[in-house]
Amino acid sequence: MDKDKRLTSLDVLRGAAIAGMMMVNNHGPTSSVYTQIEHSPWNGWTFADWVFPTFLFVVGVAMVFSFRHRAEDASTRKKLYAHIIRRSLILFFLGLILNAVSYNNFPFFILSTIRIPGVLQRIAVCYLVASLIMLNSGIKAQAYWTVGLLAIYWLMVKLIPVPGYGAGVMHPAGSLVWFVDSHIFRGHTYIFAAFPGFDPEGLVSTIPSIATTLSGVLAGHWLLADRSQEEKTVWLLVLGNSLILAGAVLGIWLPINKNMWTSSYSVFMAGMDLVCLGALYWLIDVKGYKKWATPLVIYGMNAITVYFLSEVIAKLIKIVQLGGAAGNSVSLRHYIFHTFFLSIASPINASLLYAISFMLFMFLISLFMWQRKWFVKI
Repeated sequence: MDKDKRLTSLDVLRGAAIAGMMMVNNHGPTSSVYTQIEHSPWNGWTFADWVFPTFLFVVGVAMVFSFRHRAEDASTRKKLYAHIIRRSLILFFLGLILNAVSYNNFPFFILSTIRIPGVLQRIAVCYLVASLIMLNSGIKAQAYWTVGLLAIYWLMVKLIPVPGYGAGVMHPAGSLVWFVDSHIFRGHTYIFAAFPGFDPEGLVSTIPSIATTLSGVLAGHWLLADRSQEEKTVWLLVLGNSLILAGAVLGIWLPINKNMWTSSYSVFMAGMDLVCLGALYWLIDVKGYKKWATPLVIYGMNAITVYFLSEVIAKLIKIVQLGGAAGNSVSLRHYIFHTFFLSIASPINASLLYAISFMLFMFLISLFMWQRKWFVKI
């Protein structure tokens, strides 16, 4: 492939991940929800658990394409480091803003209760660390880093004893992941987590998520390799299926678990992403079937911006209160769901319709920006 040509399949995969995020994070306010658009409560995985690692994987692939020219020149390289640091800080700060704009943290910016970890914060840390590793090591060393981070995390959660619980606990309470977050981020973790003090985007579980990003870096190197498109496609699919199998086998000893971002989960999802990317690469960039994927490309062109806006909108419609029956107030989200969705479908289907409608609403915003060539670069 032309190394200066934009990889449309990567934009499509990014757009698919963002569209998935819209649905997963914004299903209707009801306990009746289709399993696949809810995160697995603990061990195991659903479609919802595929979304976040896919975005990190795409971040890794995109870095290879973005950095390949700027990293070669010494003066440009210094500017690149500054860009990486600035971008990481902005992403982290935007994540804190999202945590501050929350109905359980109202009025906003109450420092004593604001959650510190988060999705954008994890993206920021993974982007920063993976970038530094990529710019200061060769491909083989990057592969060693990927495997090493997964092995280190595995050994940590299995061998480091937690006071009062011992070593190797793989439950919300008593795991090393919970212990570290509950002490370092005391009072500043995800309030809806499986156990108080636990955070699904916490400190220790960021280690294997960096490996997820590096798996994308390695895929990016392969896509830029001097090989035929057919060979690239075949090996993306072969390696992807191999990693899916490896992740499932590793799950026997270390369960696939998104909350803890276990090493088996990272391997399994990297395999899923390689298969998805390989299929999209062959269909779109090799065979040229692109038109069908245009909506996902549009979604992917302003991915972080659309995600940020979606989270702000979702939080605000929970905060805004309307007068309800008998003088009781209900949130705008509750009103929309019960008035327009629950009145035409069963609770579980109304929840799905709400999620799809929210996703399409955010697509209209993405389309508006795309038509005016508003591409926000962080």
